[in-house]
Amino acid sequence: MHKQLTLATWQTNAQQATVHAAVDLWNRTAVKDGYKAMTADSFSRLILQNPYFDPACTFLLVEADASAIKGFACGVTGADLPLGAKAGYLTTILLDEDIADDRHYSVLLDAVEQRFRDLGKTQAEALFFNPMRLPWLIPDTPGHEHNNAPGIPVDSELNRFLLEHGYTERSRQNGMYLDLSPFSIPADILEKEKQAEAQGYRVEWFDGARHTELTGMLAALSNPAWEKELTRCAEESIPFLVAAHQGRAAGFAGPVVRELSGRGYFAGIGVHPEDEGKGLGSILFFRLCDAFRGIGTEYMSLFTGETNPALRIYQKAGFRTVKQFGVLRKVLAES
Repeated sequence: MHKQLTLATWQTNAQQATVHAAVDLWNRTAVKDGYKAMTADSFSRLILQNPYFDPACTFLLVEADASAIKGFACGVTGADLPLGAKAGYLTTILLDEDIADDRHYSVLLDAVEQRFRDLGKTQAEALFFNPMRLPWLIPDTPGHEHNNAPGIPVDSELNRFLLEHGYTERSRQNGMYLDLSPFSIPADILEKEKQAEAQGYRVEWFDGARHTELTGMLAALSNPAWEKELTRCAEESIPFLVAAHQGRAAGFAGPVVRELSGRGYFAGIGVHPEDEGKGLGSILFFRLCDAFRGIGTEYMSLFTGETNPALRIYQKAGFRTVKQFGVLRKVLAES
């Protein structure tokens, strides 16, 4: 017989015992879906200290005598986030194994969605723009990890529940992995690079004193995340690659940063629409992988949509799909 459960919001002055109980629940449940185990410090850093953390949108199912946390749910909002004016982001719902049923999922999901409605949001999203970045372990590797889950693991009970309760899968993201130790640039890419050079293109390290039109290129790509990231890299002299045409930035790849885990941090690759069709995307990406290997990076991981043309580039470089995530949305009816 289960003890009676009470729904509660996270308290801003929550005791350390609450944090440890939430971490214990995470490590009993979330790790089964491939997420990385947490400590009190990493839980606090990734969730509680996140600038978008909202105690009123973080819910617990607690036994009446406060002896254990049996359920946890977290959502975030922010007007400055992509879609933030109308959307709230569902980060996770966790249930202990002995209460992991639709009734308890519904209690927590209803609470998160009602908080979204109270804040004027009209839709709920499980999407890679969520600012709470949950790391997950890459299967069949020696503990290699990716730094962000771009949605809900498709093989999870939570994904099944959401799809049966008003959410639709808008796309599916492939989590991909490459061991860099055997990597080399194939001959056909080197030949493609020669052909691009004959047309005046060179792939090289970005240098603000030599390369122009970075701002214009980023604007033409219409990706706010890339624009923010590459602008920061340029300002802080964080290395990344550009495809330059007579000094004009025509494409980018990077940044080239080795994380403490041994992973190559990857924001993306992009080519100005006016410079497409010359193989620059492939050249940039292979040169990026080579640059990562050159600084002692052990592996790369990334996620991309199943219909993204760049998928072919990643596969040619040797990447394989190791996990899939659903990008989900629900239109919130007025309560």
